[in-house]
Amino acid sequence: MPLKVGDIITFERIFTVRDVELFSEVSGDEGIHHIIPDEQGRLVVQGLLTATLPTKVGGDHNVLARNMNFEFLRPVFTGDTIICEVTIEKYERQENNRTAIIASFLCKNQNEKEVLKGDFSRVIL
Repeated sequence: MPLKVGDIITFERIFTVRDVELFSEVSGDEGIHHIIPDEQGRLVVQGLLTATLPTKVGGDHNVLARNMNFEFLRPVFTGDTIICEVTIEKYERQENNRTAIIASFLCKNQNEKEVLKGDFSRVIL
């Protein structure tokens, strides 16, 4: 089923200590806050790991992004449930048989606090 302007796609994820460890290994982002737990036993989730939420939604719909803008609003910790809502702002067929898309996203934690927002644009393959 094709997307249309105004559609909202939601994805939810709980980040684990193992997620942070694996991302540290792959990315090399090994800041102390990603390795040593805070007083509550949590690690800070890497910003770009959190940013995989809207990219997952884009990937599900075969979006080849050209531009992605992220605004990191507050830290995400292991054990947090993050809900990402992607809103389709533009969706139109082009002459080259591709579809132009612009979408915005907002991610909140389990306490309804905004943690990440931004947008992406390009084409659907």
